[in-house]
Amino acid sequence: MSDFFQRLEERSRKINSLLCVGLDPRHAIQPDMGAADSVSGMIEENKRIIQATSSYALAYKPNIAFYEALGAPGLQALEITLELIPDEIPVILDAKRGDIGATALAYERAVFGHLNADAVTLSPYMGRDSVEPFINHSKTAAFILCKTSNPGSGDLQLLSQNDGEPLYVRVAEIAGSWGQNVGLVVAGNDLDALRAIRARHPEMWFLSPGIGAQGGSMLEAVEAGVNSRGTGIIPVVARGISQAEDPEAAAAALVSELNEAVEKVLAKRKNEGAGHAGSPGDLLKDRVLSGLIDARCFKTGEFTLKSGERSPFYIDLRRVMSYPSLLKDVARAYARLIHELRREGKDFDHIAGIPVAALPLATAVSMETGIPMIFPRMNAKSHGTGNTVEGNWKSGEKVLLLDDLITRGTSKIEALDILKEAGLKVEHLAVLIERGERGRKDMTAAGIDLRSFARLDEFLPHCVRKGLIQEDELESLMKYARS
Repeated sequence: MSDFFQRLEERSRKINSLLCVGLDPRHAIQPDMGAADSVSGMIEENKRIIQATSSYALAYKPNIAFYEALGAPGLQALEITLELIPDEIPVILDAKRGDIGATALAYERAVFGHLNADAVTLSPYMGRDSVEPFINHSKTAAFILCKTSNPGSGDLQLLSQNDGEPLYVRVAEIAGSWGQNVGLVVAGNDLDALRAIRARHPEMWFLSPGIGAQGGSMLEAVEAGVNSRGTGIIPVVARGISQAEDPEAAAAALVSELNEAVEKVLAKRKNEGAGHAGSPGDLLKDRVLSGLIDARCFKTGEFTLKSGERSPFYIDLRRVMSYPSLLKDVARAYARLIHELRREGKDFDHIAGIPVAALPLATAVSMETGIPMIFPRMNAKSHGTGNTVEGNWKSGEKVLLLDDLITRGTSKIEALDILKEAGLKVEHLAVLIERGERGRKDMTAAGIDLRSFARLDEFLPHCVRKGLIQEDELESLMKYARS
């Protein structure tokens, strides 16, 4: 987790609040007001709000447009406003910047240098080039426009992609691959979007305007968008506080409503069970595991594994490549693991799929995340170039090893040795399913950090619900897996 988002976590716990207070002095830009009156009015209004709400604000969000509208005096009012905010309270500058090259660098210098903001909102339309300058600092962050709260947002954001999902889902996936200093702007008045994005990104922080004056319900937004820790969503309220007769009382009431909503949601999820398929963080997992069963990837009987051991069941993930929609979800599952690693400060130059089962999976993950793919040849070529590692790579680069599942570590260690002999650095392995405990022990002994999307004890209950195995068979299969 980046320093900025860690700071949000810590402040949220300290003051027991997720409320972001908007500093949008709308009345100060009325046509009948002179420039001097407008500027002084801005400063006085913001001072009144900050003094009244600093005990309740997780962050402040000034919208730069209201200040830019008055030219240099307005920007001076913004600078004075920022100086009024206590140092311990993060500032998210709502600027919606989006440009490339020297222009992007200039915007970044203005936001994080001159104005000394802690985070900024950005438009992703020009791609990573326009975001890169803003996400290279551990103490600052960028919130990428994903699904916004305005009525016309659907003109572009709801455009259907080849897989049938709206564009904003793809924006979230791409933004999530940009590193640990990235959050998303997801409207608090669009519950479908909150649920969809939270399901795919269980740990990302959402900046959520649209609650209150724009019709969003605090309880419903929190229920759809809060993460498993009771954080991860920052409801933004501006007019509901600035137009209140008593801004402090309004902020206190909003925080009370917000905290009550969080408590209700967490209690509901606890009662449903940590593994309940309806909880936002588990929707993708439920879809993937159910999809594997529907694709007939799970079979019972007597099977001989690569290790020579006999097994009462077999998981054949080679079938996934024949189901494009499932393959897409599986790629997202691996992308989630990569996203979690990046939030821990880990990054990779390449994904290395282990032949043969993992090659189509690694290809899909590469296309999903934008991380280039390579693969080790488990049997050296006796013709052509004689490559031991295929693809475009350089010695010293960091590689994420990827396989379909893990029972033992034998084939993983073979691939690991080939990659290391080529001069590549490998410290992490990602698998879709962890069949038992032996594989993790083997990886730990080899100095490799294993990340799995799902364990066998999460997969087999789905098989029970689908009627592939009976309840009385479940324990015997689990006992076998633990042995």
